[in-house]
Amino acid sequence: MILRRVIEHVKNQHWTAVWIDLIIVILGVFIGTQVSNWNADWETSKKAAIFSERLKADLRLEAWGYEGLIEYYKDVSLNADRTLAAIEGELPLSDEQFVISAYRATQYKYNDRYRATYDEMVSTGSIGLIDDQRLRETAIIVFTSPLFDEISVDGQKSEYREIFRRTVSKDVQRDLQKKCGDRFVELLDYKGIVKSLDYPCELDVPEAKISAAAKALRANENFVPSLQLRFADVETAIGNLRDYNPVVFNNLQEISGRKK
Repeated sequence: MILRRVIEHVKNQHWTAVWIDLIIVILGVFIGTQVSNWNADWETSKKAAIFSERLKADLRLEAWGYEGLIEYYKDVSLNADRTLAAIEGELPLSDEQFVISAYRATQYKYNDRYRATYDEMVSTGSIGLIDDQRLRETAIIVFTSPLFDEISVDGQKSEYREIFRRTVSKDVQRDLQKKCGDRFVELLDYKGIVKSLDYPCELDVPEAKISAAAKALRANENFVPSLQLRFADVETAIGNLRDYNPVVFNNLQEISGRKK
C-alpha cells in the first residue's frame, strides 16, 4: 500500500507526499525494531529472574547440606577421639559404648547435590544471565568443587573402615547400623543435623558378641594407627569445609538466611 502510494506521488511529482510516506516507513521500521528489542529484553530479564530464584533455592539446600556435612563429621571425629581415649585409658567406656564409638568413627556421608538449575544454565549457555556476581560465583565454586566427593571417597575407602568391617561380626554390624547409624533428617531441618550420628543408642545383640567385637578390635595391631589416620583425615575434612573458601561459606549462610 505504501509502495503504491510512493510510486503514484513520484509520477505526479508530489515530493512532499513522497517524503511523508518515506518518513512513515522509516518510523514504522524503527518502532517495529524497538518493540522487538523491548520484547527480547523483557523475555531475557524474565528468564534471568526465574533462573536467579531457582538458583537461590538450590543454593539454600546446598547451604543446609554444607552445614550438615560439618556437623556430621564433627560427630565422626568426636567418636574417633572417644575411641582412642578409651584405648589409651583416658576415658572409661563399656564394651558396648566402645564398639558403638568405633563404629561411628567409620562412618562417612555422601552429600546430595541440588544442581539441576546450574547444570541447565551451563548446558544452555545461560549462566551469564545471572547479574548478581556473588550468586553466580558462589554457584560455580560450589558446583564445581571436588571437595565433597573427595571427603566422601576418603571415608568410604579408609583403611580404618575396612579393618572394622573385617573384624566385627555381621550380627553386631547389622545391629550397629540399625540402632546406631545415621538418622534421617528432613531437608532444611537445621536442628536435625546436630547430633544426627552422635546420639544415645543401645545394641540388641548378646553381650558376649559385643565383648568379642571389642576384644578383637583392641587386639588388632593396625586398629590404633588406622584410627589415628582416620581421625586426622576427618579433622582435615572439617577444616577444609570451613576454611577451604570462607567467602563461599559466608555467602551460603547469607543466601540461606543463616548469617549472624
